[in-house]
Order: sequence, then C-alpha cells, then structure tokens
Amino acid sequence: MSNNDQQQAAAVEAEAAGRGGLSQTELDELVASSDTGGRSATGGVGVFLAMTALAWSLFQLWIASPVPFIVGWGVFNDTETRSIHLAFAIFLGIAAFPAARTKVQLGLGVAVPIILAYLFMVGAKDGVSTWWIPLVAIAVVATVVLGSPKDRIPVWEWILAVVGAASALYLFVYYREISGRVGAPNMQDTVVFVIGIMILLEATRRALGPALMIVASVFLIYNVLGPVMPDIIAHKGNSLSEIVNHQWITTEGVFGIALGVSTSFVFLFVLFGALLDKAGAGNYFIQVAFSLMGHMKGGPAKAAVVSSAMTGLISGSSIANVVTTGTFTIPLMKKVGFSSEKAGAVEVASSVNGQIMPPVMGAAAFLMVEYVGIPYFDVVKHAFLPAVISYIALVYIVHLEALKAGMVGLERPYTPKPIIQRLLVSAFIVACICALSFAVYYGMGWLRPAFPNSAGYIIFGVLTAVYAALLYIGSKEEPLKLDDPNAPVTRLPMPGPTVRSGLHFILPIVVLVWALMVDRLSPGLSAFWATTYMVFILVTQRPLMAIFRGESKFANDVVEGLKDLIDGLVVGARNMIGIGIATATAGIIVGVVSQTGVGSALADVVEVLSGGNILAILFLTAILSLILGMGLPTTANYIVVSALLAPVIVTLGQQNGLIVPLIAVHLFVFYFGIMADVTPPVGLASFAAAAVSGGDPIKTGVVAFFYSLRTAALPFLFIFNTELLLINVTMFQGIFVFIVATFAMLLFAAATQGWFLAKNRFYETIALLLIAFTLFRPGFWMDMVFPPYLEEAPAEIVQAAADTPIGQDLRLRVSGVGDLGDPIEFVALLPIGAGTTGEEKLEAAGIVTRMDGDKMIIDDVLYNSPASTAGLDWDQEVLRVLKPVPTPSKYWMFIPALLLLALVVLLQRGRNARGSRKTAAV
Repeated sequence: MSNNDQQQAAAVEAEAAGRGGLSQTELDELVASSDTGGRSATGGVGVFLAMTALAWSLFQLWIASPVPFIVGWGVFNDTETRSIHLAFAIFLGIAAFPAARTKVQLGLGVAVPIILAYLFMVGAKDGVSTWWIPLVAIAVVATVVLGSPKDRIPVWEWILAVVGAASALYLFVYYREISGRVGAPNMQDTVVFVIGIMILLEATRRALGPALMIVASVFLIYNVLGPVMPDIIAHKGNSLSEIVNHQWITTEGVFGIALGVSTSFVFLFVLFGALLDKAGAGNYFIQVAFSLMGHMKGGPAKAAVVSSAMTGLISGSSIANVVTTGTFTIPLMKKVGFSSEKAGAVEVASSVNGQIMPPVMGAAAFLMVEYVGIPYFDVVKHAFLPAVISYIALVYIVHLEALKAGMVGLERPYTPKPIIQRLLVSAFIVACICALSFAVYYGMGWLRPAFPNSAGYIIFGVLTAVYAALLYIGSKEEPLKLDDPNAPVTRLPMPGPTVRSGLHFILPIVVLVWALMVDRLSPGLSAFWATTYMVFILVTQRPLMAIFRGESKFANDVVEGLKDLIDGLVVGARNMIGIGIATATAGIIVGVVSQTGVGSALADVVEVLSGGNILAILFLTAILSLILGMGLPTTANYIVVSALLAPVIVTLGQQNGLIVPLIAVHLFVFYFGIMADVTPPVGLASFAAAAVSGGDPIKTGVVAFFYSLRTAALPFLFIFNTELLLINVTMFQGIFVFIVATFAMLLFAAATQGWFLAKNRFYETIALLLIAFTLFRPGFWMDMVFPPYLEEAPAEIVQAAADTPIGQDLRLRVSGVGDLGDPIEFVALLPIGAGTTGEEKLEAAGIVTRMDGDKMIIDDVLYNSPASTAGLDWDQEVLRVLKPVPTPSKYWMFIPALLLLALVVLLQRGRNARGSRKTAAV
C-alpha cells in the first residue's frame, strides 16, 4: 500500500464527504491504484498490455494442466516457470503502475539504486571489474527522474520494463549453463543480477509502495555490511558473487519458495476468483445475502458480513472485497441507521476476514503449504473453525450495534410462515443436501474403479447436465441486477427467486472444494480443474440462458461470453501483478535470513526483549506484524515475519514448556498480517470503505479495529488451545469445541462492544471477558487447582516412566548444546510406549540413561525413535522429570463460568425490566 495510494484514497474520500457515495469509475480507479495498476493507457498500448496479461493467464493455465505431459511439449521445470512468471510480473508492474511523484517516493527511487550500487562495489572481490555498476544505477535513476505519466508509457519505461523482464527470463534462457556453474557465477550472471535486482525493487516501489522496497534494501545492506553491525547480529559479510549466487541464480532468494507458490498455486486461485466474479457470482452472493438477512435488525450490515464471507470464498484481496460488496451494502447500512464510519467499519472488518475464509484464503495460506510442510487440506482444516467463529461474532457485533441504536430491518416482501414450518423446511433441505453429498461421494467411489479410463468424461457429463438443469431453473427467474444503493429501498428481493437465479455459480466452487478436500489433489491442480470448468461456464451461460428464455441470438451470445472470458483472464493476471512482485521481493529477505543466519541472532534479541516469556514473544510478533503491515501487503508481511519469528516462537515455546504446533504459529502471523489492512493510520481497506461511505478514514479504521478485536484475540487463544485448530480432536470433539468457542467469542464480542442484554457496567464487562476466557481455555484454571504433572527427581526417571500410562507423555526438561554449539535448555515430550517396567518403556521410546555422579545423563538415543523425534540426544542432562497424574476434567470449570454468566444475565434483565417500567410510567 503506497503513500500515493493512501493520498489518492484520502483525496477521493474527501471529495465524497457529505455525498455518501462514489461513482463506479472513481471506485474502479481506487481498486486499480492498489490492485491492478493505475495507468490508463488506451489505444494500441492498452490492447498490448491486455494481451500481455492474457498471455500470462494462458501460460499459467498451460503449465498447470496435464496437456504438456500428454503432448510432450512445453514442459517446464519449477525454476523455469518461476522465471517466466516473474518476467510477466515485472513487465506489467512497470508498465501498468505509474510511479508516484511525491518527494519521499522520488527520493527512494533515486537513493536506493545509488546505495545498492555502492554496496555491490564494496562487496565485489578484489580484481573483479565494477566500473559498470554505477552506470546501471544511473540508468534506473534516470527513468525515475524523467517521470511516469498515468495516461501513456514513455520510451524509457518501455526500456525499463523490457530489460527487467529479460533479467527475470535469464534463468529460463540460460538454465542449462547456469546449472553447470552453481556456486561460481560469472560476470554475465553478476551483470544480470545487478540490473534485475534494481529493476525489481523499482517495480516493487510502483506496485506496492515504499515499505517493502525499504525493508528489502535494508536486508541487502545487512548482507554486505555484516562485519560492522552490532555484535549480537554481526556476521562475516557476503561478497557480491556470493549474493549473486544466493539471490538470483539459485532458488534460495528471489526465485525461492515464495515465488514458486505464487507461480504454482496462487495465480490459479486468483484467476478462478476473477472469472467467477466476471460471470456474476459476486453480485449473486450480495443479492442472496441481502434477500435472506435484510429484514433483521441491522439487516443490511448482517448482509454485508455474509456477502463478504461468500465473496471471501473466492477472493483474496481486501480492498477489492470492500469495493465489490461495499458499494451496495454501505449505503443500505446508512439507511437503517449506521453512521458513515460504522457502516464502513463493518464492511472493512468483514471484507478483511475474507482472507482467512477457506477454501480460497489469502495468498499467504498457500505459502504455509510449503513453509509448514503440510497439505493444503490440513491448512484449510486448521483455519476453518477460527474463520467461521470470527464471522459469526461479527454478525453478533452488528446485532449489538442495532440493539444499541434501536434499529429495525427492512420490510419483508412476503409474510413468513410459522417458525416450526420454517425449521422443518430448513431441516429437510439440509437432509437433502447431506443425502446428495453421500450419494455423490459413494457414487464417485464406485465410478472410478468401474470405469477407470472414462470416469473423467462421465463426471464432466453429469456435471454439465446438472449445470444445464440449474441454468434452466435460473432462466425462469428475473435476471439479477445490482440495484442503485442510493435509490430508495421499497422492499427486499424475494429469497426464493434470488437464490434460484444463480445456483449454477455454486458448481465451480463445489468442483474446487471436492478436488481439494475429497480427492485431495494438489492446490494447483484443484484450482486448474475449477478454473477450467469456470471457463466452460463463462462461454456457455449466456447462450444457454438466452435459449431457455427464448431470446436467443446465439452468435452474439457466444461472442459476449468469449469477451467475458477474455476480460476475466486479463483481470485475473492484473490482480496478480502485486502478488508476483511481492513474493519475489520478499524472497530477497528470506534469502538474506538463510545466508546470514540472522534468524538465530534474532532469537537471542527476542529472548532478551521478552525475558523468555512466551506471551511477551507473541505480543512482540503481533506488534511487528502490524507495523510491517502498515506498508507491506499481507503476503510479503507473512513471508517476512514467519521467516524471522515463527521458528523463534516454536523454540522459545519449547523452552518454556509449551509445545506449539508450527501451523498455529504461522496462522498467528497470518492473522496479524491481515489485521494490518484494518489498522489506522494506513489501513488501505479502511480508506477504501471511507471513500464509499463518505466517512472519515481514520475514524473508520479505529471502529473497524475494535470490530476486529475478535480476530486479534483468536490467534492468542489457539496458540494455547490448539483444539480450536482441530488438532488431535475427533469429529464429536470438534463439534463440541465449535459450539463452546462460538459461544465464548460472542461473549467476548459483547464485552468489547460494551453491550450484552443491556449496556454493560464495567464489572459486567470484566465478568464477560473472564467467562469467555474460561470457556476458551478451561485448563488454565484447572491446572492451577489440580496440576496435571507431578515433579520427580531426575534419578527417578525409570520409576516415573513405569508410573506413566502407555500412550501418555513424560515431560523432561533437559539441557545440552544446540546445532551451533550454543547451550540450550528445553522441554521434551517423551511418548511412553509398551512395556511392563520403566526400563522397558524407556527402551521402547528409544532412550537409554545413566547416572554421572548426581546427574542423570542421556546415554543414547535410537535413530528415528520417539525420543529422537522429541529432540532428545546423547549427552544431554535431564534437569526435571514431570509425570502425568490423573486430574478432573477441565470442563468442570464451565460450571462456575456459567453461574457467573447467569448472574450477569439476571443483573442486566433486571435493569431492562426497571427501564421498561419507568418508560411505561412516563
């Protein structure tokens, strides 16, 4: 989010103030400035940029498909595809994003190339020619100084874009030659690196603003000037050739995992969302949510939350989500009594949460697949519960706002049936969906073995028949139109016809979810099949719908469908420019971390700052994420913070006796990364919402931040209670956790909003927070009353193992030396296996101990044993032994919590009753 973006957003907001809405053109410009590129080139140049974006989308579809392997042509390895992907991103980043002309931006555009040129000359080894490096810097600076008009692309920017793309393509063109000299870059490699890194940083400044450019430059400075850094983070320093090798001609830096995930997974999901939106699904989701929830108290705001959740299923962009749904919902929220700031804040809070909503989460979720080393199915499983709880809590917050203001919903277009009848109909529909799901699941299980060679064609035929049937049903309803939100609302649309009009939009989402969750295909292949089906729908829905309505102009309808398809492919590629550049530039940071070992040094710094307290470490991580998020896009923020601090949290947590799953830490970082889109003073989603609502952007951001406190609380909770991430729980436990956690989050929302059944007194707010905490983490209190572990002397480890039931963990605090020879101390969970004696149980766990004077020493650890997996090694000293003891269920703590809740309910209902009597008396 660049300074220029923020200034534009503020200017647009100021222009809209008092008017309460923007034109679609102005909103499109706002989205373009942050997501797709703000340059409005027309004529042949505009067509050429569109064709380049189209070529990028087609290339990504090609490499994701099985076609290259079938025809034996056009097969690229990972490094080659990353090279081509980055070439497209840099070319379009320079061409589509005009450079900002503020003093700060100009200063950075000039200073960074000059500083880097000096650094590279300093870092060059003796005898290496460096006279040419300043010339590269001067050329880049010249393109910055000469200017960057918004309505055309000048010659110097064409040159910059082409040279930047060529430097990215270098790995593709010279792949074989480079693979033969890895570790020994030649002068040609060095020249390409210097040119490429400077142009990449300039593209970053244009597309993403100054923050990521500054952070990446600081890390490059640190890479060269390691010897002169403070002792705690000092390192030997790296020469220019070492940096070239690490950053550009291997996959450790720019072309690393982050860019690989952008190439393999993220592009296809972004493209899928763009095509689905182009087909009309975004409007359909908004209208369905509005028709179903508009009659409730604060109905339009609840519809905004639900429609943003549905749009978030297919979109990973906060600002696009705000503008897509906000143009319709924000004016309607204002009509039922929300202020401009609160209406904007509801839209911001719900839209930003779209990035945590499976199955299509923000781009950072796909990076977790590589960084954590688990399938995308598991990422979605772990992220599902917190996302749903967060959205339910936001609906409740909106409800509380409506109660506080005494709002009413919009008038229903029909008389509702009795509640019992509605519940029976809902139950019947759910039962039908479940029956259909089982039939499809087991039908698929029978079909594939029965017809191994033609199952794919049969499935496509069945899907197409269902698609045609749903289109026929939709054709009997009026086409959905996005009404003017500033016009008077006389009544809500009918839910039945509204839902039926676009049921076919659900099919590609079903294909995606099925491929991801049931068939367990890779994210890239799942997105490819869903996108392919979306292409089929885009081309056919217009002509088929027209035929069913008896209005067919077949040729024109097919042409219009093809135009929609091309537009969707172009928009999908342009939406990827920022992500492609962000992942490449963040790769610089990851490369420096791996090359210099700053991660271990940072662990020491964080441990000193936090005093080794895990909660303090988490707060430091959250603050760092929020600060970096003020300038970095979510994806880059996640890459940087997870690379720097995720291992630190896991390590220091282990040293504190808290075994934190790596996925929990990465989701923690991810959540606070998206919070940065909300947080004032520079949360761009808040600026976008204020531009739509005509409210103050800072006030909108502040209100949205308070609405989003539930999102900020969840990461702290699931670090300490991993059941919220559905880790090691059964299905029934998962349902129980969902119900309890949802109830607890609603109480937390009531506390933070200062309203439950009535306006909270301060002690009631404290009580609600205490109750919510107890429901979320009942073990916190139970462990104080009944400690779950009994400490034994290290010499009693054999007896402790004998007393520990099979399948439970024996906790050992041990000391030893780390991989780098540093002294370490941590807690290991030793799973106790089968055996009749303590010695046999320890042997089954893979550990042999001996006494050395008064010390208990680990004498040997079997390779690949439970003890080895737990981190134990020979010659470590056992400092403490904690054996598990029987304790009452932690859920007994729910009883005092619920009694306290009953007291709060009695107090507030009493106040309400007294208030009603006073009102009646008056």
